[in-house]
Amino acid sequence: MRRTLLAGAAAALGMAALPLRAQSNTRIAFGYTAVTDFTTVFVAKEEGYFDKRGLDVEPRFIPLNPSIPAAVQSNSLQMGGPTPSVFLQSIDGGLDHVVVGGGGTTDKNLTGVGLVARTGSGIKTAQDCVGKKIGVPGLGAYLHVTFRAWLKAQGVDYAKVNFVEAAFPQHSDLLRGGSLDAVVTGDPFMARILASGTGYVASHYTTFMPDGMHSILFTARRDWAEQNPAAVKAFREAIVEAAAFVQDPANDATMRQHIGKYIKLPPEVLATIQIGPPGPLVSEAQLAYWVGVMKEQNMLKTDPDVARLIVQ
Repeated sequence: MRRTLLAGAAAALGMAALPLRAQSNTRIAFGYTAVTDFTTVFVAKEEGYFDKRGLDVEPRFIPLNPSIPAAVQSNSLQMGGPTPSVFLQSIDGGLDHVVVGGGGTTDKNLTGVGLVARTGSGIKTAQDCVGKKIGVPGLGAYLHVTFRAWLKAQGVDYAKVNFVEAAFPQHSDLLRGGSLDAVVTGDPFMARILASGTGYVASHYTTFMPDGMHSILFTARRDWAEQNPAAVKAFREAIVEAAAFVQDPANDATMRQHIGKYIKLPPEVLATIQIGPPGPLVSEAQLAYWVGVMKEQNMLKTDPDVARLIVQ
């Protein structure tokens, strides 16, 4: 069913004919973090889907997701992949950015994200997190916001948890050294922690969320998007084509090689990590879901007009 929907999306974007080309090989510096939610960007780059549409896309690694909107605003990046909460907070703070497309989405069958506690910490339940130091790869980012929503659903006051911002690659060392009691993390970093014996999974907490909600949004400044409409459409075409590639089991090995190039995973880790369903197109309902989650956590002062935030 999902592959059929992607095929339909491709046709709707005009991919049945010649792909739309941007003018003069538009250069796009694209900011990503070390997670597989960016797989469609990696695939589109490596399979030539950007190139054939006149896009010169340069993926650039950004250690912390909350840094992406500022880099887009300064034009250090023309596009980037903030989490929905980071994006909406930047809008709430006055930045005029728009959604061009989407990365990975939630799926109740995914177990590559969770609360990983330090071995010997004794953390087993949401209540055990009270008073503990828990690392998150970006305050206000996807994992932080969703974990707080889970704590609230479990009847725990998340204000009583001490959250510490820590980039994914630091998680294992911070647990091992005792600086943190637990981390909210994901593969491949979770797999490495478990393999080393440094920590254990206390909860695959994201399974409480509905399926199909984006964990990453692909965004740009509104003025840049308005000045480069052909590039925006060509970028979206490319990630829709990449999403279809990702969903084809015959491409699994090649897809994992592309991921490994950008987030530097060893072959044994690449072979086992789960890849979430791609969501190249973003709907108003999907974005509105995140507005609701953030409103519940008093993270927004305004009421974002989600229709205005998505480039058509």
